[in-house]
Formats: sequence, structure tokens, C-alpha cells
Amino acid sequence: MESMLNKLKSTVTKVTADVTSAVMGNPVTREFEVGRHIASGGPGLCWRIYNGTKKSTKQEVAVFVFDKKTIDKYQKFEKDQIVDSLKKGVQQLTRLRHPRLLTVQHPLEESRDCLAFCTEPVFASLANVLGQWENLPSPMPSDIKEYKLYDVETKYGLLQISEGLSFLHGGVKMVHGNLCPENIILNKSGAWKIMGFDFSISATNPSEAEPKYTCKEWEPHLPPLCLPNPEYLAPEYILSVSCDSASDMYSLGVIVHAVFNEGRPVFQVNKHDIFKSFSRQLDQLSSISPTVLNKIPEEVREHVKMLLSITPNVRPDADQMTKIPFFDDVGAVTLQYFDSLFQRDNLQKSQFYKSLPKVLPKLPKRVVVYRILPALTSEFVNPDMVPFVLPNVLLIAEECTKDEYVRLIMPDLTPVFKQQEPVQASNMILLIFLQKMDLLLTKTPPEEIKNSVLPMVYRALEAPSVQIQELCLNIIPTFANLIDYPSMKNSLIPRVKSACLQTSSLAVRVNSLVCLGKILEYLDKWFVIDEILPFLQQIPSREPAVLMGILGIYKCTFSHKKLGIPKEHLATKSLPHLVSLSIDNNLNLNQFNSFMAVIRDMLSRMEAEHKTKLEQLHSMQEQQRSINISNPGSQSEATTSPPGKQIDDIFGSTGANGRENGSAAAPAPQPNRMSLTLEEKQRLAKEQEQAAKLRNQQPLAPQSVKAANSSNAKAKDLTSSLLNSMTSLSAMSLASAARPAAARGAVVSTGPMMGSTSNGFNAPMGFQAGAMGLYGGMASATSTPNFGALAQSQGPIGQANKAPDLSALDSLFPPNQNKVTLNQMGPMAAPGANAPWLNQFGSAPNARLTAGAAAPMGGVSSGFGMQANPFFSPQNFSQPAAANLNQSGVKHSASVNNDLKDLFG
Repeated sequence: MESMLNKLKSTVTKVTADVTSAVMGNPVTREFEVGRHIASGGPGLCWRIYNGTKKSTKQEVAVFVFDKKTIDKYQKFEKDQIVDSLKKGVQQLTRLRHPRLLTVQHPLEESRDCLAFCTEPVFASLANVLGQWENLPSPMPSDIKEYKLYDVETKYGLLQISEGLSFLHGGVKMVHGNLCPENIILNKSGAWKIMGFDFSISATNPSEAEPKYTCKEWEPHLPPLCLPNPEYLAPEYILSVSCDSASDMYSLGVIVHAVFNEGRPVFQVNKHDIFKSFSRQLDQLSSISPTVLNKIPEEVREHVKMLLSITPNVRPDADQMTKIPFFDDVGAVTLQYFDSLFQRDNLQKSQFYKSLPKVLPKLPKRVVVYRILPALTSEFVNPDMVPFVLPNVLLIAEECTKDEYVRLIMPDLTPVFKQQEPVQASNMILLIFLQKMDLLLTKTPPEEIKNSVLPMVYRALEAPSVQIQELCLNIIPTFANLIDYPSMKNSLIPRVKSACLQTSSLAVRVNSLVCLGKILEYLDKWFVIDEILPFLQQIPSREPAVLMGILGIYKCTFSHKKLGIPKEHLATKSLPHLVSLSIDNNLNLNQFNSFMAVIRDMLSRMEAEHKTKLEQLHSMQEQQRSINISNPGSQSEATTSPPGKQIDDIFGSTGANGRENGSAAAPAPQPNRMSLTLEEKQRLAKEQEQAAKLRNQQPLAPQSVKAANSSNAKAKDLTSSLLNSMTSLSAMSLASAARPAAARGAVVSTGPMMGSTSNGFNAPMGFQAGAMGLYGGMASATSTPNFGALAQSQGPIGQANKAPDLSALDSLFPPNQNKVTLNQMGPMAAPGANAPWLNQFGSAPNARLTAGAAAPMGGVSSGFGMQANPFFSPQNFSQPAAANLNQSGVKHSASVNNDLKDLFG
């Protein structure tokens, strides 16, 4: 590795030293930075060509440098002749201005060590391209070594040289005198330019129609740099010391031969005996062999043969050569048109640019990139032409590498991205860019995408043109994967939503929904749930296409494996929204079926997910319960407070222990601890917590209660008054039962929650009313027996003679009275009192109607109705009724029993 670095360092040092020694002290270096050595050109390839830049403008140039050290072997007068010849050529070139001549950017400057001048950027000389590599840098530049001329380049290059000669011969009245590959330069864009006017000859009579040229005699003793290249000279130069414009045409014929024969001229000339060589050459030219021209294309072969004629008058002139069919190639014509664009108006240019995409694929990439592209980008300064030029530039960009795109195209495209005037042209530019958006995002650097490309997309979404908005929405999904997530989340999606909500165009709204649906996969789950799905509920229109678009987004989100909708969102937001949309009258049957299919899928998944969750919770609870079972303390505690008791108390006849129709079932067995639900567990935990609190409380210590008739009593015993009042009311009720209309009402037994319900005439209610009972007159006053008194003495099955335990209410007494327990005040069960037929309608065990606790008005049992009404089921009374005592211990009269027999048999 170190050796490679040392070698690189030595190479760079050598190149720098060469440049420094070659140009040091030359005035050219004041204004231009000299770069690396790239090529050679001029007479004998004596000029070294360096790339360079102008210091003030950073404009790219080529710096031609002639190092005087290369001619140190000559005598001083010979050195002076060489320098004078070279200076003459450059000065002549500087005076001439034509597109086919090399353009001089800075005139010749001379220093003690070198000559130097600057021209337009240069690639190499034609001689370098054809394989003459003298005076080139070492190592050889790979771009020159591997350079191959394409047919279109050759054709157009020869056409350019012909046009340059036409300018010299017809416009300047000048003969070049040394036209050869060394004096033909290929500039940076591939155009062929003429230089090397060291031996040019101007007409002695430029104003006359037939110009005359005087030619110098060949002097073999002069240095080679002071003589033209003899292999490209016309025979008359040497043999007759005469020349005219036809002499340059002969040189053009030899150049054509060299181009198609790897740089070899027609004849090799012995420079030591040049006169003899030209004499022999003259004989060969008079009868030229077909094999000499066999590599030249057939369509130009005859013209080359004419150019090589020994008779100058036979040779075609430059104007005639530019019109031969060989140059009618579509590529050559296209390149020629580009060179003359500055002469065309906008209409002609627009027509040309419209047809150009058909031609570009037929041209080599190098020609397109380095010849056509610069001409196209130069038109961006004309806003009206941009819509016609831009498609061609983007077509070329597709064939470029990313590096070429960034280096050659991107700098010129950046201003176009921001162009907004004129409006019509701006809209067309937006459309063109949107159609090539994948290309732009693929090859444009990320920073430039953020600064130039995406703002243009946002501008298209906000454009007033519906067509642009539609196209933009259709194209966005194709390049969504190339947009960075923050830009999509914070800039793109809000504009798409805004376009959907604010537009009056149905097509834009539908395309907005379709666009969102296609780019969902590039968004994260929670952004979709928080931003996209709530947005769907804001859409005002209810056209079928819009509704189906909304459904599509829901379906994509729901079914996408990366996204999905949580069951909570499904239950509370998604499903209600979809259900409301599904019944819209604008939907047809197929669309409605699509809605219902998605709704069913959502319901199924929601059910499955929630069921799975509950099963997992149940499994965890089972595991916890098994742990609790293994703990004896918790098991005994659970036994003392069975969880099913309160459920039975609450639900009565439909309770957990199976009470039905007001009949008391057998005592409930201990519930299975392994089958408790989550709610039961929660209630059980609360019960246990409350029981623990009660155990930790201090026991109540009631004080002695004074007699109720004490003269010092400060408070009236309300309980005693209430009992006395109710006893008197019961006596009144029994007293009135002996009359013919003794049946005042019926007592209906209810479940444990509701207690006993009366129609208003029984003793527990404590008042009398009219004959119309709770049943709305279904039983008449003469046929309804009074079962109120009978019901008071009846307990549940198995507890017929047991008085209720009311000790829990002892704390209600005032502290200054004597303690009289409620058990002492409560009604005592009559011994032997039992009416099996009445027990069918008795109260549940924990809701027995007592004298001290009246049932609430309006209490209705769960079995209330015709089936629970004894008056609609006479067979329930078929058992003989035993004699019972009422609360006052008074036996029913015989008339009551007679009435029962009359009613029920």
C-alpha cells in the first residue's frame, strides 16, 4: 500500500512539475488555472493541451502550451523560425471567427520558456483519436486510448471540415495549406474544429472572383515544424510549386482515407527524398487502385477518388462536398440543425424539438450527451421553449448514469423546477416532470429532491388545473417508495387530504382516495389510524365512487399485514362509520355487498381477537384459582360467603339457583370455584374485602333503653308506634272481611328482589282502598277472597314456624332507651300454621313479607302476568286449605270458606 501511495505521489509531483516548468512565468497563468495534460495537437503535435479554468468566472478552457525546450537541439535561427511559424498560426487563428474554426479564448502569450494561448474546452486532436500519441501524457489517458469514432461522428465531422473550408475559400479567400489530422481538434462536445494556420496562404487578389495564391517552394533543409505535413499535401505543392483552394480539397480526400483506415494516409512519403516520392505518387494517383479505397464507404468512395485526382479542376470544391448524399444522414442533419439553431425562430425550433425524440434513440450516447444535450440546455433561458426542450432532455437523462446526470443535466434543470411563468408553459412543465418523476427521484441527489423536486410536486397538488392534480395523484404512488418518510408524512399526505376535501371535482376526490390507498403500505400503522382513518369521516360527498374509495382504504388498512386496525377502533369508529355508509341509497347491490363483506370480515376478526383475549384471561384466572385452592385459609373463607347468594337474591325466580314462578327451590349447592367469571371474581374480592373490614371494626355496644311509657323519655319510640298502628289496621281489615264483599284484594308473591306486592287491601300495606285492585278490575269485589292475612303467617318451605332474625337492626334504637330487640317486636309464627296450597305463591326465603316491613308499591315479580295470577289458574287451588290464623290470631269465618268453595269447587 505504501509503495502505491509513493508511486502516486511521484506521478502527481512529476505532472505538477511538468506543468509548472512548462507554464511558469507565462502571462496566461495570471488569468487561468492550468490543470492536467490531456492531449496534443498542432503541427507535428508540438502543442501540449491542458485543461484549465478561468480564475474570475470559473469558465472551463483548454490551454495550449509549446515548451521551447523541445527545440533546444536546433540552432538559434531555426528555433526562431519554428517559434515564428507557430506564432503566425495562432495569431491567424485568433483573427478568424467561425463555428468550424477553433475558438480562441485568450491570445498567444510568450515567455522565456514557452508559448501559450487558451481556447474553448478541447477533448483531443483527430490525430490523437486516430492513434498518433506523440507528446501525450504518461500514462496514456484511457478516454483517448479507447476512443472510437461513430459513423455519425465521422460523417458530421467531415461535413464540418468541409464547411470550414468553404468559409476559408469563399469567405476569407484563404488556403489552409496544412490541413491534416494534427490540425483538426475535437472539442469537448465532439465538434471538429480547424486550427494550425501556420502555413496558410491568403489570396493576392481577394476582391476578384478568381483568387490567386502564391506558394513557397519546398525547402527540405528546414526543421519539420517549419514545413507542412507532406503526406497530406497536394502534388502540385511539391512538383509545380502552385496551390489554390483545390489543394486543400486534396488534403480533405486524404483525411477521409485516413479516418476510415485507422489514421493512415493514402501514400507514405519519404521525407528525405520527397520529390521522388511525389513523382511516384503522381503515377499511382493517375491510375488509383480500387483496393486503396475499399475501406471507404461506397456512397462516398467516388467523391474521394475525385478529391484525390491529380487534376485540381476535377476535385469538388468545399460547397459541393457539403451537399453530397453521404452527408444526408439523419444524425448528421440533426447535428447540423443544432449548429444553426440560433438562426431559427421559435416556431421552427418548436417543430424541430417535437420531432427530435424520434431521432435521439438512433444516435450514439456520446453524441447525444456531449453534442446535443448542451444545445438543448442552452434553450432553457427561453421560457417559451422549455416545454418543447424538456422532454428531450429527460429522454437523454434516462440513458445517462447518475454521475452524468448530476454533472451534466441537474445544474440546468434546477431553475426549471421552480419556473412558474408563463402560466401555460409552467403547467406544461409540471405535466412533463410528473410523467418522469421516477427518473428524477432515482437520479437526483436527496438534498436536491428535498429542495427542488418535491416542492414542484406540492405545487402540482395545489395547482388550479384539475388535469394536473389528477395526473399528480395518479403518479404519486409510482414513486412513493422513493420519497423519504418525513416528507411524505408532513408535506405530501396533508396536501393530498386537502386536495380531496377542497376540490369540487369528483375525479380529483376519487383519485385522492385511490392515491392514499396505494401509498398506505409506505406509512406506519399509528399514523394511518390517527390521521388517515379519521380523515375519511370528514369527506362530505356521498357519491358511489367516493364511498367505494373510502371502503377501499378501510379494507387495505384492515387486511394489510403491516397495518391492521385494532379491535377497539373497529368497534367504536370503523364499523359504525362503515355501517352508516353501507345503507346509503346511492350504492347498488354489488357495492352494498362489498361493504357488507368488509363489515363481516371486521366483525369476525374483532370477535376472534376478543374471544382469544378472554380465553387467555380465563386461563390465567384458572391458574390463580388453582393456587388459591391449594391454600386452606382462602378456601374456608370462600366457603363462608358463597358468591351465588347475591345473584339469587337479585334475580329471584330466574336467579342462579333456579327459583322460578315465585317458588322457593332447594338451597343452592356450594358453587363450583373453577367456573367463576371475571365479574364474579371481582364481586367476590369486594365481598371478602368488606367482610375483612367488618371483622376489624369494634363491636357495637347498645345502651339500655328506657320504657316507652316513661315520663322522662325524650324521644318517641317510632317502632312501637308503627307496630301498634299496623296491628290496628290489621284488625280493621279482618273485621270488614265478614261482610258479603269481604274479599278486598289479593296478595301476589314476588321474587326475592321485589318482596310481596299487594293491591292495596292487605294488612302489610296498612290502609284500605276501593275494590279495584292491582289487576285492573280482573277480579270482582264479591268473588275475590282476602289472602293478605294468610300470607303473613307463611314462611318459606322448611322455615314455616321460624321467626325472622331482626337482630341486625337493633342499632337503630336511641341510646337512652331500654334495649328491646326487634326479634321481640316481630310477629310470632303460629304453631301448626301451614297452608301448602298457599305456599306455592309465597315469598322467597329472604324476602318474606312481615308486619314490620311493607313491600314497596309497584314491585312486580319476574313471573308477573297471567301465569302467575292465581285467578287465571283455578287448578292451583285444588288442595284443601287448612285453617290458618291471621296476624291477630283470629280465625277466618265460615263465610270465607264457603266463598272459596263456591269459586273453586
